Amino acid sequence: MDLLSLRYFQAVARHQHISRAAEELRVAQPSVSRTVIRLESELGVPLFDRRGRRIRLNEHGAAFLLRVERALAELDDARREMADAAGAGPGRVAVAAETLLQLAGVLAAFRACRPGVRVHVSQASVDSMRQRLSSAEVDFALASQPLAGPGLCSEELVREEVLLVVPPGHPLAGRESVTVAELADEDFVSTRAGHWQRALLDRLFAREGLAPRVVCEGDEAAATPELVGVGLGIALMPAIARRTLAERSPVAWLRLDAEDCHRTLTLVWRENAYLSPAALDFRRLAMERLMPGES
Repeated sequence: MDLLSLRYFQAVARHQHISRAAEELRVAQPSVSRTVIRLESELGVPLFDRRGRRIRLNEHGAAFLLRVERALAELDDARREMADAAGAGPGRVAVAAETLLQLAGVLAAFRACRPGVRVHVSQASVDSMRQRLSSAEVDFALASQPLAGPGLCSEELVREEVLLVVPPGHPLAGRESVTVAELADEDFVSTRAGHWQRALLDRLFAREGLAPRVVCEGDEAAATPELVGVGLGIALMPAIARRTLAERSPVAWLRLDAEDCHRTLTLVWRENAYLSPAALDFRRLAMERLMPGES
């Protein structure tokens, strides 16, 4: 068993697809297939269930993946730590986030503090962020919904109210607040399942024994106010958007009379992970810039 075999297995397990794993690894597909088969032979158990050309990680593979990702993450941490000790360049900080808007101020401060450090930022779902953290692809995740699990540490940065937006002239437009039950027959504009807006909407309705009637769903949350403004439906939006969208989108904003109708922005990282001096500065600046009362 060598490191190359483990990295090939990790890529195949991530994609559940030989061809996509080969593309990521930039190697020939037969090489990936042979390596995985040889690894399974060495371990004495199949790691994937195969049906024709389709493969799925089985229970043995899932258990093996947890340990492989832990081992590879430790090795990657060790390499970064030694590179920092040797003074091999200014380094790199990688961040995955559900929403990028709140990162702008943090990134500006970080670039001023560490001008030579390469920063890689990617937008990701909560499940993708969990996987990227466990495999050490990113140093931090900025999550807008609960992101917890074994080996993860987190710091709550800010909690903000989530409001209901309705089109001008809507029967609810003159109200200050509304209950979830009153929205049972309304059409909603929302994000796809997995995004924090949709997770919150589904949770609030499920608490009342209801399901929201979503007529438009996608990945472009920034388009929501415009879609509401033209009358397609109503939507949930974070309170911060009320300030930034006041002139651009003439919609009405109401409070939703429901417990826990807020978004919590949390910074998450791996427990016991090596964090470079640059990464530690990023974490410090995120806390200073995003926590209430900090500056």
